[in-house]
Amino acid sequence: MKQKLVKGVRKVLPSGAVRKIEEAYRTSRVKLVSARYGNPAKHLRVIAVTGTNGKTTTVNYLNEILKEAGKKTAMFSTAVIEVAGKRQLNDLNATVGTTDRMQRFFRDARQAHVDFVVLEITSHALDQHKLDSVPIEVAVMTNLTQDHLDYHGTMQRYADAKAKLFMNEPKFIVLNRDDEWFDFFNKFQASGEKITYGRHDESEAKIEHTKLYKKGSEATIVFDHQTKLELATALPGEFNISNMTAAAAVAYVLGVDTNDIIEGVANLEGVPGRFERVVEGLGYDVIVDYAHTPDALEKLLESAKSVTKNRVILVFGATGDRDKGKRPIMGEIAARLADRIILTDEESYDEDPHKIREQVFEGIERAKGSSKTHELPERRDAIAKALAIATKGDTILITGMGHEQFRIVNGKKLPWNDAAVVREILEKQ
Repeated sequence: MKQKLVKGVRKVLPSGAVRKIEEAYRTSRVKLVSARYGNPAKHLRVIAVTGTNGKTTTVNYLNEILKEAGKKTAMFSTAVIEVAGKRQLNDLNATVGTTDRMQRFFRDARQAHVDFVVLEITSHALDQHKLDSVPIEVAVMTNLTQDHLDYHGTMQRYADAKAKLFMNEPKFIVLNRDDEWFDFFNKFQASGEKITYGRHDESEAKIEHTKLYKKGSEATIVFDHQTKLELATALPGEFNISNMTAAAAVAYVLGVDTNDIIEGVANLEGVPGRFERVVEGLGYDVIVDYAHTPDALEKLLESAKSVTKNRVILVFGATGDRDKGKRPIMGEIAARLADRIILTDEESYDEDPHKIREQVFEGIERAKGSSKTHELPERRDAIAKALAIATKGDTILITGMGHEQFRIVNGKKLPWNDAAVVREILEKQ
């Protein structure tokens, strides 16, 4: 009934008026639900991380650093939810929960007497006022690349939604100096201190002397041109060095001891669905990763190629009911960087999966990758095909689903986990 009423309102009112009604409803609802739980976020020290890519890993690094420093934490990320050391997989198929779910999380965090709450925050959650009742002490921006244009329409509107995290002058702001949208976000002021990170010479947390390995990375990070930290992580790839540095920069401005930063970074052994090595001892690697944007896919493929002796075999597709413009772009990236491509279905939602694959394949054709592409709509068959053709020294990348525990296909919620499917197929061989 409520959905029909909203649709009816949209038919008779201008879009601007509908937008105002929706915003008024959302802001009122957040206040009411927060009040119902006793405004639990009011006295919490909250660190919020936003951006297109890297949010989940950055939040998990930071959680480990703070715990190493002796702090009690609560974390809400796309992959994992944790309160005072009690962890569970995030099976919501959403980065940010409903208003009620988030207020319950804040209540649990307050009851556990945590020192810090670490949140991964999306542009949707910011646009829908889900953080209106939450005081942000530290606001972090990882990067901004194409995604969610189905919702926001343009990159500028996407950036404007992200910017809502910085508008109320949080005490600390942490920005990626290497990001092409840096100047836009740098306009916002912190009530305390702003720190930038990256390879750029003007970064206050400057990345230097990186080393990439098959099962990890190392980097020298120089803070304020004088304090040098040698960081080593079990997570491979240049992009994870950036995520690690973002977390280290937050800890640095919070006054965390440098030894705790070093140990905390080393403590993170992995994040579900983020460059997750599924099995060992096969002679080839099988990696599951959430990469579902052009930027994330490109960085993942580049990192995989840098540590792979033989071929990179990519199993991927694109999500339905999302930004259609990125599909051919991802196809071009796959054709340019992968040695073999197995194009398959991901989550179609209410779209025709065949048309989704067609749009991805347009990009593959443009980049002249048709001859190395095999199309298998059934995702299990696609994964099985990759496992069947892999030889010693290869890397299989299975992207798009990451940690997720189910898929939505033709409007139906189906149990699914890429890593579990890999293990099932291998057990039957």
